[in-house]
Amino acid sequence: MPKSMASLPLSGLFGVIKPSGPTSMHVVNQLKKLVSNSRLFVDEEKLEKMTGKKKTRRDNVKIGQGGTLDPLADGVLVVGVGKGTKKLNEFLDCAKEYRTTCLLGCETDTYDSEGSRVRTAPWRHVTREKVEDALMQFRGKIQQEPPIFSALKMDGLPLYDYARKGIPLPRPIEKRTVIIHSLELLDWKGSDHTYRWPEKAFSAEQKKALAQSLSSVNSTAPIADDDSDNAPDSEEAMPDEVPTAFVLQMRVSGGTYVRSIVHDLAHALNSAGHVVTLTRSRQKDYVLEPTEEGDRRCVPWEVFEAAMEDAGDKDTDGLTAWEREVLDKLVVVEGGASKS
Repeated sequence: MPKSMASLPLSGLFGVIKPSGPTSMHVVNQLKKLVSNSRLFVDEEKLEKMTGKKKTRRDNVKIGQGGTLDPLADGVLVVGVGKGTKKLNEFLDCAKEYRTTCLLGCETDTYDSEGSRVRTAPWRHVTREKVEDALMQFRGKIQQEPPIFSALKMDGLPLYDYARKGIPLPRPIEKRTVIIHSLELLDWKGSDHTYRWPEKAFSAEQKKALAQSLSSVNSTAPIADDDSDNAPDSEEAMPDEVPTAFVLQMRVSGGTYVRSIVHDLAHALNSAGHVVTLTRSRQKDYVLEPTEEGDRRCVPWEVFEAAMEDAGDKDTDGLTAWEREVLDKLVVVEGGASKS
């Protein structure tokens, strides 16, 4: 259904291709600078009255996102504007698709390359065939334990505070039931890549605090470095050769921790591992590349970056390039209903 310019301002939903690096909140805040000054989403009379009052103009319209991506992650981020923000909950518990690269031999406090090395372990024994065999136990309905270095709260305190301060957990971290609809080994990189373990490493004191935090719940998660023959010589040692890496592709239910899948898979392989790349390729019907009927494309982040540098000329409808791009992909929300 064509979107009528006569019905401005609009409320709606659109997808953004978030880059790796910034937080999801930063992306939304940057978008708000554009959206709050656009006739697509704000009444023109209100815009005229607010001329020169930039701080106030940012409050012209509500904007939010339907499922945070880690700073490391890139890919689909669903954004709601105006009444569209009321529809964002639909994207929290929907099926999502991810591509992620696992680097073996080292696990970190955050389960990804943004964190610090907590433990090293052998990786040379891991083969493509062993990974494919191990993936079987992670498909279907599984019980997943969220990372201790996460913002989930226990008795009002974030889990990461327990781990960093050495506070014993009052009880085990509650596992959650998630569904792994599909999980495949997409690419075996071996040592043909540029990824390396993080330079930052946990100190002896930090490891002691983490061990103390886990001591009260009889956790079997190893903290000490593996001292077998093909493990690194010490906690500070970096390998001379390039550790093995591979890429997974998965379709999962809402609430699934991709980092935990990589972490737990590495343990199942008698190794350690962490995420070095993470891309959300689908969130409900918003995708990077359409493959199914009804799939919706997203707006590249570069479109908004260019607009923040230079708004550019307006077309015959009085719209700039970024507004036209968003309008083309916008799902209009009127009251409680959505219209394409």
